[in-house]
Amino acid sequence: MPPSIEIAVLLLGVMALETRRSASALHIQQTFASPNQTNNFVVDPVSRKVYLATVNTVYQLNGTLSIEVEKRTGPVEDNLLCHAPQLPQAPCEHPKSLTNNHNKLLKLDREQGVVVVCGSVYQGFCELRKIENISEIAVEFPHKGEKTVFPSMLNIAANHPNASTVGLIFKSHGGNTRLLVGATYTGAGTQFFPKNHSKEDLRFENTPEIAIRSLNIKDLSRLFTYDINPSEDNVFKIKQDVKTKNKLDFVHAFMQKTYSYIAFNNDAKMGHKESQPNSILARICLDTENPRKPSGPESRKLTESYIQMPLQCGFNGNIYNRLLSVYPAEIHTDDGKSTEPYLFGVFSKADRKSALCAFKFGDIEEEIRQGRRNCSNSPSSDVQVLDSVIQGSGAACIQKGNLVLQPEQLDCGAAHLQHPLALRRSLRAIPLFEYMGLTSVSVDNVHNHTVVFLGTSNGRLRKLTLLANMTVANQWSLKLAAGEAVHHIMAFDPNDSYFLYLMTSYHMLRVKVADCDQWRSCSDCLGAGDAHCGWCTLENQCTIQKECAQGLLARSWISMGEGPQQCPSMTLTPPEISIAADIKDVGILINGSVPDLVGSQVECEYEPGFSTVATVHLDYGPAQIQTCPLLPRENYQPILPGTDHLTVSVAIKVNGTSVVSGSFIIYDCERTGEIHPKTSCVSCLSTRWKCYWDPKNYQCVSSKDETKHNLLENAASCPSLVASEVPPSPSEMAQDFTLSLSNIQEREELECDFGTEQRYEATWLNSSAVRCSGVTLSTNQRSQVYHLNLKRRGYFSPQGEDVFVDSPQPMRVEVYNCGVGSSDCSQCWGREDQGHLCGWCENSCRPRDDCQSISDQCPAPEIHKISPLRGPLEGGTLLTVQGRNLGRRAGAVKVSIGDVLCTLRPELYTVSVKLVCVTGRSAHDRTDIVQVDVDQSGMGTSKEIFSYLVPKLLSIEPTKGSRAGGTIVIIRGEHLDIGSQVRVMVNNTLECTITEKTDESIECTMPPALQAHTDSVSVCVEFENRPCQSAELSTAYTYEKNPTISSIHPKKSYLSGGRTITVTGQGFDLVQSATMDVLEIGEKRCTVVSPFTITCPSPASSQSLQTSAQFILNGILYTGDSPFTYDSEEEEEEPQKGHFPLEYVEDPQFFTANKEKLIKHHPGEPLTLIINKGPSDLDLVPEEYSVMIGSYPCNISFHNDQLFHCTINGLLSSSERELPVTVQVGNFRHTIAKVQLGGSELAIVVSIVVCCVLLLLCTVALVVYCTKSRRAERYWQKTLLQMEEMESQIRDEIRKGFAELQTDMTDLTKELNRSQGIPFLEYKQFVTRTFFPKMCSDYEKSLVQPAYENDGLGPRVLPETHPLLQDWQATNTTKPNVEEGITLFSTLLNNKHFLVTFVHALEQQKDFAVRDRCSLASLLTIALHGKLEYYTSIMKDLLVDLIDASASKNPKLMLRRTESVVEKMLTNWMSICMYSYLKETVGEPFFLLLCAIKQQINKGSIDAITGKARYTLNEEWLLRENIEAKPQNINVSFQGCGMDSLSVRVMNTDTICQVKEKILEAFYKNLPFSQWPRAEDVDLEWFDSGSNSKVLQDLDNSSLMEDGRKKLNTVFHYQIPEGASLAMSMKDKRDNTLGRVKDLDTEKYVHLVLPHDDLTETKRSHRQSHRKKVLPEIYLTRLLSTKGTLQKFLDDLFQAILSIPPDRPPLAIKYFFDFLEEQADKRGITDPDTLHIWKTNSLPLRFWVNILKNPQFVFDIEKTDHMDACLSVIAQAFIDACSISDLQLGKDSPTNKLLYAKEIPEYKKRVQCYYQQIQEMAPLSEQEMNAHLAEESRKYRNEFNTNLALTEIYKYAKRYRNQVVNALESNPTARRTQLHHKFEQVIALVEDNIYECCSEA
Repeated sequence: MPPSIEIAVLLLGVMALETRRSASALHIQQTFASPNQTNNFVVDPVSRKVYLATVNTVYQLNGTLSIEVEKRTGPVEDNLLCHAPQLPQAPCEHPKSLTNNHNKLLKLDREQGVVVVCGSVYQGFCELRKIENISEIAVEFPHKGEKTVFPSMLNIAANHPNASTVGLIFKSHGGNTRLLVGATYTGAGTQFFPKNHSKEDLRFENTPEIAIRSLNIKDLSRLFTYDINPSEDNVFKIKQDVKTKNKLDFVHAFMQKTYSYIAFNNDAKMGHKESQPNSILARICLDTENPRKPSGPESRKLTESYIQMPLQCGFNGNIYNRLLSVYPAEIHTDDGKSTEPYLFGVFSKADRKSALCAFKFGDIEEEIRQGRRNCSNSPSSDVQVLDSVIQGSGAACIQKGNLVLQPEQLDCGAAHLQHPLALRRSLRAIPLFEYMGLTSVSVDNVHNHTVVFLGTSNGRLRKLTLLANMTVANQWSLKLAAGEAVHHIMAFDPNDSYFLYLMTSYHMLRVKVADCDQWRSCSDCLGAGDAHCGWCTLENQCTIQKECAQGLLARSWISMGEGPQQCPSMTLTPPEISIAADIKDVGILINGSVPDLVGSQVECEYEPGFSTVATVHLDYGPAQIQTCPLLPRENYQPILPGTDHLTVSVAIKVNGTSVVSGSFIIYDCERTGEIHPKTSCVSCLSTRWKCYWDPKNYQCVSSKDETKHNLLENAASCPSLVASEVPPSPSEMAQDFTLSLSNIQEREELECDFGTEQRYEATWLNSSAVRCSGVTLSTNQRSQVYHLNLKRRGYFSPQGEDVFVDSPQPMRVEVYNCGVGSSDCSQCWGREDQGHLCGWCENSCRPRDDCQSISDQCPAPEIHKISPLRGPLEGGTLLTVQGRNLGRRAGAVKVSIGDVLCTLRPELYTVSVKLVCVTGRSAHDRTDIVQVDVDQSGMGTSKEIFSYLVPKLLSIEPTKGSRAGGTIVIIRGEHLDIGSQVRVMVNNTLECTITEKTDESIECTMPPALQAHTDSVSVCVEFENRPCQSAELSTAYTYEKNPTISSIHPKKSYLSGGRTITVTGQGFDLVQSATMDVLEIGEKRCTVVSPFTITCPSPASSQSLQTSAQFILNGILYTGDSPFTYDSEEEEEEPQKGHFPLEYVEDPQFFTANKEKLIKHHPGEPLTLIINKGPSDLDLVPEEYSVMIGSYPCNISFHNDQLFHCTINGLLSSSERELPVTVQVGNFRHTIAKVQLGGSELAIVVSIVVCCVLLLLCTVALVVYCTKSRRAERYWQKTLLQMEEMESQIRDEIRKGFAELQTDMTDLTKELNRSQGIPFLEYKQFVTRTFFPKMCSDYEKSLVQPAYENDGLGPRVLPETHPLLQDWQATNTTKPNVEEGITLFSTLLNNKHFLVTFVHALEQQKDFAVRDRCSLASLLTIALHGKLEYYTSIMKDLLVDLIDASASKNPKLMLRRTESVVEKMLTNWMSICMYSYLKETVGEPFFLLLCAIKQQINKGSIDAITGKARYTLNEEWLLRENIEAKPQNINVSFQGCGMDSLSVRVMNTDTICQVKEKILEAFYKNLPFSQWPRAEDVDLEWFDSGSNSKVLQDLDNSSLMEDGRKKLNTVFHYQIPEGASLAMSMKDKRDNTLGRVKDLDTEKYVHLVLPHDDLTETKRSHRQSHRKKVLPEIYLTRLLSTKGTLQKFLDDLFQAILSIPPDRPPLAIKYFFDFLEEQADKRGITDPDTLHIWKTNSLPLRFWVNILKNPQFVFDIEKTDHMDACLSVIAQAFIDACSISDLQLGKDSPTNKLLYAKEIPEYKKRVQCYYQQIQEMAPLSEQEMNAHLAEESRKYRNEFNTNLALTEIYKYAKRYRNQVVNALESNPTARRTQLHHKFEQVIALVEDNIYECCSEA
């Protein structure tokens, strides 16, 4: 799936996630999901593009996070131990593998239009991509063909996914762009570097932790270099020996003013002292383009201005010591007018707790100034020179007298303060906010409020509003991507700070920082505390200021700072309007913040659809006055029945939008009187609006007029009935009532109304009293109350209602009935307290007036029942006594239990029948009766007895439970069910809820623990609401950690349910009951199997769906492992907490093997069923199935994903002929077939039929077999013929090739004898190329395209300019003492003690790399070339040390590689000693082999672009196509060469360039190759038969196209005939239009074959289509052909190498091999294999293989890439011949090893014989060897510049001066001979002068 489609699918998935919008102040606007982990992002402030870098991909997104461009950046083939492939000449022997590319740095440079993209691969390589299209490279770096590329230019970012990198782009003083980079050291010794590879630390040999690099794309040669200017110091590098104490983890780099700040942690300090801060803020003064003072320095040094200080967040042991994120911001100060820069940071500590701290930049700057002041004037412990840095190894802070530093020097250092400084005292800050898992911070200043955004590790974004004193006012939270940490960098949208870009592990989000529209009212909006939100007055909504259309107008947008009091409000005049009033307009005063309404359309809206146009009277200032016409009365709603007014809402609309609303009242005074008929006047005059009472018409009116007089306005003047108390009266008794009146005219006709049908006339007694006589009221209830009112007789209201005199206080009349509710004497007489005059007579209760004889004496009390019957000794039990005649009133009753008083509770007393008392304390346990003593009636006793008992608690089970509560405990004991109230209390505060209670046990449910750390608590049984009385009622209970559920399995269920879901976790031993609740489906009870497992059956579902299960443990819903949050604020629950995904899928399908429904079976035989499973992803296991055949279980014997077998071994017997086969899985049962039980007769018939069928099949098979056999025989014969034919072809090809080659080589040999011979290099050139191969290859490449000066003799050779072959020229500044020092140093090197000590001292240094060791060895060889015997003795001494070191480990590995100085010295020694033998003995056969290889390659077709040829030894260079090529001869004349025309043999498939090369070889074959012209330097013309000339070129207008590529022109293309005449001439000027053919783009050009071998036939061109379709491997036989033709020359070469000429015996070999054998004897090494390996490593592998692979070290010839590949095969054969191990080869072995596999054993015998011959030579004495070496020295005296070599060696001596001096001082012999003083003298002599040396050797 393409990446873009993957991303689209992911994006849809993200959008489908539930996006909850709770009361949050944030809202996710857009989301982009990445399939790979995100690394970095950056936002372009101009185009608003977002550049997102993830693992292996970079994206270019638009401002709304839609993809514009994406580009893959990985994975790539890489190895951490290899240099970047962009580094020329940097091969790597380590295997490379596909490596993910993690982005480490993503920075934007708008001015240059580039994006800097740095990854973790290729040692932290950076690319410059186009800002408008990130998929395109803006600047190719390093440039193709660039030679001066150093690792430091490529190793920029950290090269490990977990190592940090930060960067900053700025403009320097000169206008050049610079890149400041900080990268974690990942070299040897860190956790990032592979173990046991410290010697191969290629990357960080010279890479600093902090560097300022060039980023000027116009100066490519210096791009990414940090040695930009000689006067600058742009690096900050930790010393190698203290790297372990300075593990810098960079957080962020940012600019503030002209300073660069870098925030990092020193992880080396982590874990030592948690209370110590490890966070550091460093400052560097940037050399920016800001104008500088004239007196300022031209260039500012990085380390001169570098100063760092620790940052401490927290105090007194609560220190957050690791910095996670920083953000600089300008925030408002307390006065609200000015701003001040702050640095906000998020810090954490080990327990995931984190905090936000803020530091003033003013404090930071003052601390830095004070630190520099202290360092210069008053040294103190507060500041020190940072001695861990290489540039910090200078003087400490010392007093400089009364030196006064200038401000510039205090800020950025001075000449005498050139070293980086470190402040020791931390800058401290108190945490502003503490929370779990904070990861990032960004800050904004919004309307004078500071708003902080914090990302968390669990994918949340928190928003804080800070007050002016930096305390948190409000906070909100938004859920982002669940469980994905927020990246530590967050960025506001540069064009709209209301949006925040942030990144989680796999998502890029654009978040709107305010979600204001959730608040609907102004007060809610401004009271929410969100600084972004304000009230947009004219739009009547809560918005951010930008979204308010008139937001910039005064008073149109109210901010949070103005407060809710500025919300618009309105006051109406008048607020109440009578329905009868004639008012046209209402006045409105608008308060609060409302903008000027000039020119706005202002309306008053009374109801939707009813508006009137407002008139604005005052429209400026904070208050605005306007009037609105009222609507006609008929447009209002009617006043509802039962009410007297109507509330009318009114809203002010401005331009159609409601801005402010209010209401007024329309009232109706007449209604007021009507709805209160009993208090009509008082109610009328008591309303909040003005009404009047008309006493004449008994009406409430709204206004005075002239027709109405004497209207009442005061409620006190209303005519009313004055209420008085009336004693209760018996039912049916006639009585009179006298009533007092006020404000009423005498003689009005009135009636008494009791609410009954009967009315009584009121008679006036005087002017203020009336009487109602003969009133008889009755009731059949115990008591009834009547309300007495006065009605005006003959008057009715307009509605026809009665008219009453006002009764402000209702007058109550109580009537009672003695015969009701008094069943005994006490109850009857007890009514006297209520005013009921009843008496007990004739065994019933009657009014006292009705009793003839009356007695107030009642019978003695009777007790029917008491409860409870038991109580505790302490008393307090509420004892309930029920009976009869239990007293008339509470005060007359006393209760006791024996002699213990029981205190009566009067409020619970019921006269005569029930009383409740509280038992007193008893001294001991006892039983007694209950006595009730009633005044005047006697005493009653109970039949039941009450017991005082002592309860005891014996045990509690279980004794422990979860902190969440819900555990059911059973408390066992004695007398636990006594008293009136029993409670079980936990720690005296929480109650254990009792569910069941008996005398011996109490069952209750434990509450949750109050604190997270609660462990052991007390459980006590309390009686009668009294605290725990004794220890016997208390026991201990332990709260343990809540059970945790980690997972459920399986995560799928079938619809029928019943599948066993296994719940895995911990602490299930605390679970008593468990229930699984599957959302939307149902619940099922679960079983606790073990402390770690619970099993639950899944409930059945009606449909397939994706749901989730939650668990109820001990009755408590499980919501995760901890119900306690870190802070007081309750975090909204994560959706996955306690929810476990469970998917319901279709029921499984089963069917028999052939889907048959009827299976026939013979009784008595075992039955095996094969049951197939339908496709399902349920992953059912055999334990989940059960198969039944009838009532017989069928045992499952085999199963896999597709089927299972079930077997019944017993006998199936049944009365039924058919038995169903039923498969059950959980609740799912399905009958898949039936087994039919059959008879034996049918079986016999079937058997006979089967046998007949089998016989027939066998006959048919026999016939088919015979036919196939004959056909196979014919095919085999045909194949044999083809094989023989192919062998014949190969044989003919080899014979033909050999014959041709022999003829060619014979001619070649003759040519050699006639000419000047083999082009050997001179000795000095051989030595420099062998000693310094890397440098010589670079040197030669600089001479690839020399500027030739043509003359009559051809090109002029360039002089040799190797530095070691020139004279040492002392410069003008060189003084004599420098030459004297070098001479003295030469004398020291000739001292063996000094030289051996010197070499060992250097080799012990970690940073003395392998390259340095080889260079030193070669320089020593040059310097001591005149004294080879001394050089040999030094080499032997060093070798003895090496052998000692190797013998103790694995001696076979010695000399295997060249990793030490002595190993390279041995290589050089062999080269010197073997040169004569090489030139005189091996040179000729070696040169003939090279010529033979070249002749054989040129004999066939060669593809000019790919280099592949018909004849080769290397499979990779084999032309795997049958190209038809014909040789032909052409006659060529070379103008200006001074030679006759020659006949040259070419192929008709040769390109013009190949033809030129063959012509040049023919003309110049007797000259060294360095003197040949190149093919690009000559022109070739063809003169056809008509004397027309034509310039021949590889590409011209006649070139053909093939497969979309342009085909190179060949001899065949130009149709050049046999014997054609051509002319060659030198070009006047080099024409670079085409360049070298092999460098052409294979996608655009083609010669013989397309570049890929796997082309299908459909892609082949017309030219190729007619060829035979053969496998490419068939052409591997050409390797054998080439090998056969070259075999003789190879044998001759190996014979020359592995033989001893009697006239020139190899003395050096004999001498060295004897030395090795002597050393082996001394150490008791007798293993012949070890000696063989030593000899092989010394000579064949160290010398001969090097020569075989590099013939250009010996001859002045051209070594082509193809020849190099062939020589590699020959060298491998030579290496295999020297090995002692047998080659294990097979058909899968590489052809390069298989090619000479047959010859290798013969070559091995030659090697063994050669070693034996050397051993048998006569021993060589030291004198003979020294004489031989002296002769070699004399032969090549004065060939080399030894002074220059000495100078280069001196550089190493100076570099490691201290280490060499220490080594000399610790050596007794050297100390005795004062060698260290002489060495110091050399240093003093040379260092007294500055000299220049041009060498890089």
